Amino acid sequence: MEEMRKNAQKIYMFKNERVQEILDFLNKYSYVTVDYLSKKMNVSSSSIRRDLSEMEARGLVKRSYGGVELVKEGGRNIPFSLRIHENSAAKKKIAERAADLVHSGDVIFLDGSSSAFFVAKELVKIKNITVITNGIENLCYFMDYDIRAYCTGGNMHRENRAALVDSHAETMAASFYADYTFFSAQSLCRDGRIFDCYSSEVPLRNKMIENSAKSVFLCDSTKLNKHSTYYQCDINNIDYIISDADLSGYFEKKPEKTIIFSVQ
Repeated sequence: MEEMRKNAQKIYMFKNERVQEILDFLNKYSYVTVDYLSKKMNVSSSSIRRDLSEMEARGLVKRSYGGVELVKEGGRNIPFSLRIHENSAAKKKIAERAADLVHSGDVIFLDGSSSAFFVAKELVKIKNITVITNGIENLCYFMDYDIRAYCTGGNMHRENRAALVDSHAETMAASFYADYTFFSAQSLCRDGRIFDCYSSEVPLRNKMIENSAKSVFLCDSTKLNKHSTYYQCDINNIDYIISDADLSGYFEKKPEKTIIFSVQ
């Protein structure tokens, strides 16, 4: 039985890797054919078609005769299990730099983003800290470590099912005062405004920022030169940005007080 479970996990992992590789091709070329994917990935056309059918059902891609394209921005609902693989090397470097800010005894707010999940992996190396998070995956990860972690509670987000949201979560966050808030969002504009694609996550993040001494925006390069729907905050309202990109010439106007760390 245990062997069957392990084999099932391996199949799921390989399938997830294939899906991520397809997304990588689409992010690069916008449109690709089944034959192209089959040859590049050394996988049968029938397996590729099955993958694409499942990806289309999940709202990731739109199929056409013989090929596939990404669903346009705003309509994409990429599962957390895939988002943690997107630009993962950069997110890990960003997380390592973020954890350098934290000291023993600190209290941390951590949102439910995939970038924050990488920070969670670094925080378990620091002794005697307290973490308050709405990230379900963060809490699951903390289960295997000796770390004091609080769940904000709330409803499971209908679109981002790895996060908890609503007024209950906000009330819980308001009952703490943290040394740092680590958070991410979908886009950082050149005018310094930060936006996200999910309106229900915005108030909780702002409550975390409001109730912490310092706030840190985790910004990998995929968040640049793009826009999203819901306004989160302005960079002049946060203390640090940590990015794998050089942001020295990115903004239209130099930030007033925000400290920018580059982890290139």
